[in-house]
Amino acid sequence: MTELKDLGRELDRFRLRILAAAAFVLFGFALLTARLVWLQVVRHDDFAAQAEANRTAIVPIVPNRGRILDRHGVVLANNYTAYTLEITPSKVADLEGTIAALAELVEIRPSDRRRFRRQLEESKSFESLPIRNRLTEAEMARFIAQRYRFPGVDIKARLFRHYPLGETASHLLGYIGRINQAEKQAMEDWEEEAQANYRGTEYIGKLGLEQSYETELHGRTGVEEVETSAGGRAVRRLASRPSTPGNTLVLSVDIRLQALVERLYGDRRGALVAIDPRNGEVLAFVSKPTFDPNLFVDGIDHENWTALNENIDKPLLNRALRGTYPPGSTFKPFMAMAALNSGKRAAGTVIMDNLTYSFGGRTFGSPETDRPGPKDMRAAIVSSSNVYFYSLANEMGVDLIHEQLSPFGLGRRTGIDMEGEVTGDLPSTDWKRRKFRKPEQQKWYAGETISLGIGQGYNNFTMLQMANAMATLASGGQRHKPRLVREVQDTVSGAQREISSESLAPLPLQPEHVAVIRDAMHGVTTGGTSARVFAGAPYASGGKTGTAQAVGVRGGEKYSAARVAEHLRDHSLYVAFAPVEEPRVALAVIVENAGWGSGAAAPIARRVLDYLLLGVYPSEEDIALVREGKGAAPIGTPRDPASVPLPSVGEGAPAAPASAPASAPSVAPASAAAARAPARPGSAP
Repeated sequence: MTELKDLGRELDRFRLRILAAAAFVLFGFALLTARLVWLQVVRHDDFAAQAEANRTAIVPIVPNRGRILDRHGVVLANNYTAYTLEITPSKVADLEGTIAALAELVEIRPSDRRRFRRQLEESKSFESLPIRNRLTEAEMARFIAQRYRFPGVDIKARLFRHYPLGETASHLLGYIGRINQAEKQAMEDWEEEAQANYRGTEYIGKLGLEQSYETELHGRTGVEEVETSAGGRAVRRLASRPSTPGNTLVLSVDIRLQALVERLYGDRRGALVAIDPRNGEVLAFVSKPTFDPNLFVDGIDHENWTALNENIDKPLLNRALRGTYPPGSTFKPFMAMAALNSGKRAAGTVIMDNLTYSFGGRTFGSPETDRPGPKDMRAAIVSSSNVYFYSLANEMGVDLIHEQLSPFGLGRRTGIDMEGEVTGDLPSTDWKRRKFRKPEQQKWYAGETISLGIGQGYNNFTMLQMANAMATLASGGQRHKPRLVREVQDTVSGAQREISSESLAPLPLQPEHVAVIRDAMHGVTTGGTSARVFAGAPYASGGKTGTAQAVGVRGGEKYSAARVAEHLRDHSLYVAFAPVEEPRVALAVIVENAGWGSGAAAPIARRVLDYLLLGVYPSEEDIALVREGKGAAPIGTPRDPASVPLPSVGEGAPAAPASAPASAPSVAPASAAAARAPARPGSAP
């Protein structure tokens, strides 16, 4: 029997299916419409920006770094453009194979590979890193012909820093180096605008003026908007904002004088700072030995860095700023001024000098060059009497000495416009409590005061502090913060902004007291310990020799330089000012482990004063004698400074010394320079 279908029911089912299908279709279209509205309306601006970003790229334009000039316009630091072969590690599948293949086209030295590896560890994989700097035209042509073989490798034009005078004034100028991870992390705390200004920048000032004036020298980064192809290559420029070059620094330093002093030192170690006491301008800022800052431009290889870092002479130590030394007898004029200013001793007070001074069961002696007899303040300074100043220190006490001499800037930072200055030590009872941890070390003993009178014991200063204090004393109490940069020039507008030294409140020194010290120090150059060196000088200068201990000698043992290792011998010091009537220069100089102050340091000071006051440059035979520590009064025919060529290094090919530095170290004063030693019987003036 045939079953009859319920047509009405089937029709209802069909209609239901049609409605369900229609509803599903409508729902699908609704989803599509909602998505289109979300993409085309709600997120339109976002996706339009992303699309534009896929089509265009924002490229930072790194600015030219500002130049550095000396006071006469001699270029000390500038820039040049060179081509580099660079690898983006994230775009290279086989890094070692790629480098090996590149080495078949261009020369890649082992030092290039080591530098690349070091930078690879410090950078991110998507950053472009140089495998070879300063390509020749032939090398560029060979690579360009084979570029298709090397995805992720390209040639770029980069700016390189150049120091035309090589090692000259390296501690003054400092150097630039690649921004490391620690510096990148520190930049994250900068303001957004400052961070943006360093996008695309890979180098930053590390030491010296390059670091201290980074904001002036860096300039302002520009931007360029370019249209890119699907492969990421630039097709055309759409818009741009040019970069602004960094400003030019004009220093107060005379680079010819700087180079002269560095020549006078030869292979010896030490520091010299010369200041104009009228305004605080630094005329010379010397630290020896030096290094070639050009070596930092590309990065230093491991061998050169190791040689420098392990060098006993510590070439990277800025001795003028960070080397601390006992001042020896150069401290005596300041002790005399402290006595006059505090009323502890009058200039005419006579002390019988029997060449020995006894205190607490210990005998303090005098140098072999001293002569016994009655001595007033002038005679004590001229003859460098130890006994006179032993007794003076005992009368004053450590706290009064500190109170009187701290305002001269001893034992404190001068505020010079260079980062990294150390404080040194001008002791007091409170200073010792803070300096040491053990209770027995924190107590000040009266016997420790005796050594302070002749610049030994805990006294420890930089040559910058000594020169600054000498400028204050010579000028009758006028004080300025020392300055290395005298002017900043806007590279674009040419506008000049003078940077004057900050004047500090003058010290209340009595003119008659200043006259006593000036006269006594002038006597040192006419009949005292530096008379041979300043014989025939057509100007009147004041000075004081000093011989400071690098290490102590046991009681009863006589010091003999011949039996002591060279790095442990006494330091040679000299402080000076000139002319006596109206001082225009004050200086402090030390030659490490060179012995008598009149034998090594004073001859250098004489040539500096001759240069600044007479405008003369010493003869070659005279320079040779001073370098050997045998100089006295100048010999030979002096020359016009302009006739003596400055040292130079060819652009793009810096000369590498035997021991070359690498990345910026954290250095401490040399062990010999920083040694604290009690006064030795018989220490020399």
